[in-house]
Amino acid sequence: MTHHLRTLTALAVTAVLAVASHTSGTDTVAAAASPITARFPVHAGSAGTGSVLQPGDVTGTTVVEPPPADVLVRRPGRAQGELFVTAQSPEPNYARGPQIMDDRGRPIWFREVPDGYFATDFRVQEYRGEKVLTWWEGKSTNTGTGSGTGYIANENYEIIATVQTPDPGEVMDLHEFLLTERGTALIISYQPKPYDLSELGGPANGTVVDNVVQEIDIATGKKVMNWSALEHVPLTHSDIRPSPDKNMAYDYLHVNSVDVDTDGNLLISGNGASTIYKVDRRTGEIIWRLGGRNSDFRLGVGVRFSWQHDVRAVGRNTYRVFDNATRRGLEGYESRVAWIKVDPERGTAELVRQQVHPELVSGTMEGGSQQLDNGNTFVSWGVSSPGRMSEFSRDGRLLFDAAFPRSTSSYRAYRLAWEGRPLTDPRLLVEQADEGVVRANWNGASNVARWRLLAAGAEGNLKPVGTAAWDGFDTPITLPATARDADRLQVQALDERGKVIDSSPVTPVGAASSDGN
Repeated sequence: MTHHLRTLTALAVTAVLAVASHTSGTDTVAAAASPITARFPVHAGSAGTGSVLQPGDVTGTTVVEPPPADVLVRRPGRAQGELFVTAQSPEPNYARGPQIMDDRGRPIWFREVPDGYFATDFRVQEYRGEKVLTWWEGKSTNTGTGSGTGYIANENYEIIATVQTPDPGEVMDLHEFLLTERGTALIISYQPKPYDLSELGGPANGTVVDNVVQEIDIATGKKVMNWSALEHVPLTHSDIRPSPDKNMAYDYLHVNSVDVDTDGNLLISGNGASTIYKVDRRTGEIIWRLGGRNSDFRLGVGVRFSWQHDVRAVGRNTYRVFDNATRRGLEGYESRVAWIKVDPERGTAELVRQQVHPELVSGTMEGGSQQLDNGNTFVSWGVSSPGRMSEFSRDGRLLFDAAFPRSTSSYRAYRLAWEGRPLTDPRLLVEQADEGVVRANWNGASNVARWRLLAAGAEGNLKPVGTAAWDGFDTPITLPATARDADRLQVQALDERGKVIDSSPVTPVGAASSDGN
């Protein structure tokens, strides 16, 4: 059941987001085939603290839709929570941006993004004891390096903090934005540096990309930790070879995830070396290497992984890995989620279990996995054909499966609980009233169950004339016969108990809402 967004007249551009894809072992953002022209007020992707991510107001304008999700499987046993994606498509008829949807594919919140900007890793995290929305936003090169900012927004969609690398000349990359219990953020900074690559077959006057993991104090913006891959991982450990072109920087490691292990040290995924590094958070020294050419562990049957993404600690000495098992040009090898347990004293690694898609989906780039509160596993399969997201029970049963349109993917996707409370009022959009349809629009409100429609003549009190079930933040309502001659209309948002959450302004029939924020 594909749920397309309808013609929307009241969306705004604020967050600037997109999703990365992966070429020659590196992630690269796939730009739209043609520019998306902003048709409403644009916040230029650098909104400061206190900015409100709320709809602007434009009347009578058609907005390009984001890629829809075609829900293929939806069985009992699924975890609670909404879907968080930043789906992108090269097709010009689809918009890009962060989106929250329910697991029927109905949009709860969406932001179209200005042309030339991208976003990744849109999710719910905790900051100062509160649930917040976080994402990376900025620009990306065709080699998969990003230059942008981490944003933190509250339940009202207000930006309450931003994160960047503080040193001049350094930029925050698109691959990771992880908040910690220390009030810090773990980020990645890709930093090109001059380097003699002749021993590896590259140019003597070449450039290497140093993958730098940084920990930033969110409140002060100060750098707490700075870990340079170039200082700890030799170039010879990489599975990638440099280009002979001196203008092509050599991204030999392509770090694509950072996590905190159960003992407080760091887990760093080196995609270009098919290796996971455990790093001492205090000294920066490598504690051990798992996988790749220089593993410190003997790999048991089924352990070996390659071109992995999204490595996470799930227990003492146990790790969950999204194993792409393939890359662009080597399509056909099925990807999987692998749970691996290591024994540092014995130097062994064993496969605990794994999860593949029943259709043996092959994700050549991107991807990730998430452990849900009920023990299920949520998987985003990266760049497959088409991009997929799935939920599996503990015993491997497929409980949920959705597909994006062809050539569309989401760098990561999550199922998460969220209660959004937009600061704007709901709006009644009546520009199609003469066709017998009006629309209740409230972008970001997560607890609306139904809409109540009220009508009145030129004089007299508004009276209820009907209700409609919520069907996405832009819900169409068919005007009943008793309201076809009404002069004024209003909608009320109702929760599951039928209690009024909020009401739209009273709107004259034939006039589109134009009251702004």
